[in-house]
Amino acid sequence: MPARPHLTDGVVSLRPWRESDIAAAVAGHDAEIMLWFGQDAPPSHDGMREVLQRWQEEDTAGTRIGFVIEHDDEPVGAVEVRPRGAAAALSWWLFAGHRGLGFATRAVRLLVDYAIEALGARRVEAEVDPRNQASLRVATRAGLRREGVRRVEAGMADRPDQTDVVVLARLATDPPVTDAEGFRALLNSFLPRKRAISQLLVRDPEGRVLLCRLTYKQDWDLPGGVVEVGESPQLAVSREVEEELALQLPAGRLLLTDWLPPWSGWDDALCLVFDGGEHDPSILDEIVRQEREIRDAAFCTVEEARERCADFTARRIESALANVAGGGPAYTESGTG
Repeated sequence: MPARPHLTDGVVSLRPWRESDIAAAVAGHDAEIMLWFGQDAPPSHDGMREVLQRWQEEDTAGTRIGFVIEHDDEPVGAVEVRPRGAAAALSWWLFAGHRGLGFATRAVRLLVDYAIEALGARRVEAEVDPRNQASLRVATRAGLRREGVRRVEAGMADRPDQTDVVVLARLATDPPVTDAEGFRALLNSFLPRKRAISQLLVRDPEGRVLLCRLTYKQDWDLPGGVVEVGESPQLAVSREVEEELALQLPAGRLLLTDWLPPWSGWDDALCLVFDGGEHDPSILDEIVRQEREIRDAAFCTVEEARERCADFTARRIESALANVAGGGPAYTESGTG
């Protein structure tokens, strides 16, 4: 096996595999490792020797560089990096009895630095089963930012029943997580993000409400749409109304915050209803529908809204109307305070 450096942070060390590591690898290869790597049985001593021989060949070819994780002169796990041009992919595992002590996080940090500084990788990434919370914690604590979820068909990943892969990565140009900017960016990558929807409550002098019939569902709804990343919800609703109806209506004060639970293929969301003011019904003549999304638009009474809208939408409209004069709920869930 080509000479590889010994990497250490004072607690764990990364060193090349030795023949003497086979016994520890076999003894530590438990159900946890088999679960996440999709294995039916642990390796035998001879089987592990064959695996190590294959790894030696891949190491010589430069397609896979593996290290044993060592603590107090004892093998506790392994890490590997697979160069792919300017990118490199990581894997890691700890032997039974050595988990929960921070060894994997330290080892992955060392390996990421090695891949960037010694191998010249510009991007170092890992793909983790979203159900493997321990490995997700290791990746983020090691400084890999969560980038998203990639869908896979069953049988394409390590586990035969796996249908999603969480992608985490660090770029060579990312600020170190020891810097405030780098730490904030790391937190931002994996903290929850909730979808926001902005809607406009537009009324006529008779108290009717402007509703739109959408192309992607049968029921009617208030005009508006999804807030873009980094966009003001108040500006977003005016933008959406102009794009979909060609009406320039500034959004007034916030009338209602309504939480929408997961529904019919949609994730949960916060719906913010802004005051669109009172307008003459003749503004309907000014509407130019974005036909890809809007089938029709009309001013409707509360009774008509109950007939045309989903029940939770009708409740949201009534709660928002109650707040026009004041006294209605500031926050609802599915329209109910």
